[in-house]
Amino acid sequence: VQLQASGGGLVQAGGSLRLSCVFSGGAFSRYFMGWFRQAPGKEREFVACISGLGRSTLKYTESVKGRFTISRDNAKNTVSLQMNSLKPEDTAVYYCAGDRSLIAGLATSPDAYDHWGQGTQVTVSS
Repeated sequence: VQLQASGGGLVQAGGSLRLSCVFSGGAFSRYFMGWFRQAPGKEREFVACISGLGRSTLKYTESVKGRFTISRDNAKNTVSLQMNSLKPEDTAVYYCAGDRSLIAGLATSPDAYDHWGQGTQVTVSS
């Protein structure tokens, strides 16, 4: 399995970005997919996740609720993160992750995911 994230960049506070993660090498529709982020000097933290076919899990960390939207297109093997009303504290490297056998209750833990993309930098200026 390979994950390729893209879409990061520099944006002013209040702006928007859309991150995409292309999945290859497996049955994408069966995979639980997540987005995490890591700011300098901080641990990797959960942002959002979405379950695969047959399940209906959708979670967000509290700080992004109402601003970020995770979605997936199983026909295009892609998971996206639409980020609106960006704040300077959203600045981080964003990673997509996937796992086929993940238990929904563990979806916010980076340790629960077997496969990771390379990360894309998001910088929000004030």
